[in-house]
Amino acid sequence: MPARTVAKAFFPLDKQLGVADKHWSEGVARQAVWLSGMVAYGEAAEILEAIGQVSISESSVWRLTQKWGGRLVAVEAQESQRANASPDGKDIPTRETRHEQRKGVSMDGTMIYIRGEEWKELKVGCLFDVVKRPILDPQTGEWHEQGQAANSTYVAHLGGPEDFGHKIWTEAQKRQFSQAPESQVVADGAAWIWNLVKDYFYRSLQLVDWYHGTEHLARVAHLLYGEGAPGAKRWLKDRETLLFQGHADEIVRMIRDRVEHSPTQAEGLLSEAGYFENHQHRMNYMEMREEGWVIGSGMVESGGKQFKARFCGAGMRWSRQGAERLLPIRTAILSKTFPQRWKATYNSPLY
Repeated sequence: MPARTVAKAFFPLDKQLGVADKHWSEGVARQAVWLSGMVAYGEAAEILEAIGQVSISESSVWRLTQKWGGRLVAVEAQESQRANASPDGKDIPTRETRHEQRKGVSMDGTMIYIRGEEWKELKVGCLFDVVKRPILDPQTGEWHEQGQAANSTYVAHLGGPEDFGHKIWTEAQKRQFSQAPESQVVADGAAWIWNLVKDYFYRSLQLVDWYHGTEHLARVAHLLYGEGAPGAKRWLKDRETLLFQGHADEIVRMIRDRVEHSPTQAEGLLSEAGYFENHQHRMNYMEMREEGWVIGSGMVESGGKQFKARFCGAGMRWSRQGAERLLPIRTAILSKTFPQRWKATYNSPLY
C-alpha cells in the first residue's frame, strides 16, 4: 500500500497572498474551500483525507474558508461598486450588442440562524435564461412547448433589500440582462421584492408566481368552507381556472361579495381580496404561458432550499461573519461558477 502523502507543498504565490495554515498549496486550499461550500467543515476534512489523502483538520478547513470567503466578499463588493456606479444604479451605459436570449429574474427569502440574532432572513435571487422546451401534458398526452428557466445563477445576502438590490443588479449586469430583447420577473407577493423590481427591473414583465397565487386562492376557499371540505375543493377548482385566464379582478369581486355573509371570516377574506387586487396586473398567467414565459418561481425556491441545506443542518448556529464568508462560496457552487470565482479571487489585485 503506497504511503499516504500529506500536502505540504509551498508556492511563492501562497506566501505573497498569505495562504495560511501550514503552507497549504493553492490546490489544497481551493479543494477545501470548495468542499466547505457543500458540506460541513468536518465532513470536508474527512473527504480530503479519504479521497485526496490530504491530512487536514476541521479547524484548518474553517480557517481557509474564512480567509478565502472573506476575499470573495471583498471582490464581490468591488464588482458591485462598479456595476452600481451610475447615478441611479440602474441604467449603466453599455456597448454590448443586443442579445436574442430572453432573460428572467426571481427573488425570495429563507431563514438561517445567526448567534445572538436568532432567525434572520437570507434574501436569495436567481437570474436565468427563458427557453422553450417540449413538455408532455399528462392530461392530453400531447407534447407542447413551454417556457422554462435555464442556466440559473444565484446571489444571496444576509440583510436588507437595499444591499441585496445592489448584489442582484451586479449579477444582472454580468448576465447582460439589459441587453435581452425581453425579460420577466416572477416572484411571490412580498413587498420588498416588487419595490426592488421598481428600482432595477422596471422594464421587465411582472408575474406573481402561479403557485403562490393558488395558495392564496386556497386560503379563501378554506375561509369560506373550512379546510378540506368538498365545497372548498369545488370552489377552488373553478376559481383556479378563472385566475389562470387572467380574471383576478373577478375573484376580488367574488371575495368581497361574500364578506357580509361570513362576518367571522371577514378580516381574512378582506386581506386575501387585497392581495389579489394589489397584484391583479401581475396575474395574466395564460397569456404569459402562451407567450413562452415562466409562470412559477421554483428556480429561486430550489435555490433557497439548497442554501438552507448547507446553513441549517442539525445544530448549526452561525456567527454573522462566518455565514457571510461562506455565502459567496455556496453561491458560486450553486451557480456553477466556482472555478471562475476562485481564479478571479486568487488573482485579484486587492491582495
